[in-house]
Order: sequence, then structure tokens, then C-alpha cells
Amino acid sequence: MDAADLLRQGDEVLVAVVEVAGALVIFVGAVWAAVRFVVEGLRHRTAAVFTPIRLALGRFLTLGLEFQLAADVLRTAVSPSFAQIGQLAAIATIRTALNYFLGREIRQEQRQVAEGERRT
Repeated sequence: MDAADLLRQGDEVLVAVVEVAGALVIFVGAVWAAVRFVVEGLRHRTAAVFTPIRLALGRFLTLGLEFQLAADVLRTAVSPSFAQIGQLAAIATIRTALNYFLGREIRQEQRQVAEGERRT
């Protein structure tokens, strides 16, 4: 086994670890939000209760997407082909757009929560 093969195998392991970390973050966030949704839904029957849950889930999704993007970058780090570079560019664009819109929605929701707290 030469150095290039060893580097490729190491890269594959790193990619798998980062992908699992991203999936785990998203999974934990979804489970946490689902549990909170049920508990808060039974306790309070107002829509305002769910905004903090949505904000937290959005943060988990954003973090998970960042891990997934990092895995994609790692995947193309070792001798990428033009097809892989194009694929990475498309994936990065889509995930960056998702993160941008999630972040914007989170900021908007945070402002609404803060305004609601000032009124009470």
C-alpha cells in the first residue's frame, strides 16, 4: 500500500466520522424538538410556545448541515476530479443557501420572541 492509498483511506474514515457527526446532530435535534413539542403541546395550547422549539431545531439543522458540508469538502480534498469539484460546488451552494435561510428565519423568530417578552 502506497502513501496515496493510505491518504485516501484516512480521508474516507474522516469523511465518515464527520458525516455521522452531522447526522447525529440533526437526529438529536429532531428528537429533542419532537419531545419538547409533545410536552409543551400538552402543557400549553398556544402557538407562541412552539417558537423557541422551532428556533432550537433550526440551530440543530444549521449545525448538522455545516458538518455535512465539511464532510463534502473533505471528500474532495484528496485529488479531486472536475466532476467532484462541480458536485461540491452544487452541494455547497445548496447547503449554504439552506443555512442562510435557516439563519434568517432564526433571527426573525428571535426578534419576535424578544418583542413578545418586552410586551409582557
